[in-house]
Amino acid sequence: MNLNQVTLPSKNIEESIQFYKLMGFKLIVESEDYARFESIEGDSTFSLELNENNLSICNTIIYFEVSNIGSTVKTLTEKGVVFTTSPKMEDWLWEEARLADPSGNKICIYTAGSNRKNPPWRINA
Repeated sequence: MNLNQVTLPSKNIEESIQFYKLMGFKLIVESEDYARFESIEGDSTFSLELNENNLSICNTIIYFEVSNIGSTVKTLTEKGVVFTTSPKMEDWLWEEARLADPSGNKICIYTAGSNRKNPPWRINA
């Protein structure tokens, strides 16, 4: 199986669309209660679905991998994106910076290199 997309709830589709376009994602589907984007790199997609009445905070985090976290965070900050954490190396060997979209969905921008799927503690069958 190949993961096709993740759908996030949105309190305001238009506000969310503008945020993700600002982040650099390509809008490929838009309606009054739904939007879908192509990733900047690779072939994965993600979508937003209007959920203004039943939006609940959850622990789901969407991860976007970049080749250079420092320059990505700098570029997005210059565009007005506010990060809740600055880039830092985590114990799991990923350099990460965190933020939230206008609906409160948690986002992690990260660089992991070979540790993305092959950390030193990977279980090999």
